[in-house]
Amino acid sequence: MKLTPVMERYILHWGEMGSRWGVNRSVAQTHALLYLVGRPMHAEEVVETLSIARSNVSTSLKELQSWGLVTLTHVMGDRRDHFEAKSDLWDMLLTVVDQRKKREIDPTLTLLRQCKLEADEDFETPDAIKKRMSDMLDFMENLTSWYEQVVRLPKVTLVKLMKMGARISKFVGL
Repeated sequence: MKLTPVMERYILHWGEMGSRWGVNRSVAQTHALLYLVGRPMHAEEVVETLSIARSNVSTSLKELQSWGLVTLTHVMGDRRDHFEAKSDLWDMLLTVVDQRKKREIDPTLTLLRQCKLEADEDFETPDAIKKRMSDMLDFMENLTSWYEQVVRLPKVTLVKLMKMGARISKFVGL
């Protein structure tokens, strides 16, 4: 596949942003390509289009599958595995947020809960430090609870909430 200059800029920028978000550049570029193309592609086509090593593409596709952003699919008449990115942006966003929660927030909550239990029995740690840890735990639990409620909302409601922006404060008495 031949990329247009604007497609190249998009893919290169997505790779740059991915590295700022803690995602390997090749992973982000592979995702950008699959999203833009909007059809299943086999790994060799990704290699040729992005001019990156086959091993990088293979690793990137596995990573994207583990995140739930890309699925393995098959094309009639072609024995090769093909890969397709999610096309619904809300679905993509919620998938990323859910994966980050599982990989980052959930282990942090586990650690904070353990620290709180240990701190309750610890007479060396100053009370002010214990309070800060407890406050962080409360904050993270509230954030998680809010997320779990919001993520269950229908997409149409999420879109309306986003478009309302700060005007939502009228409904909560602020």
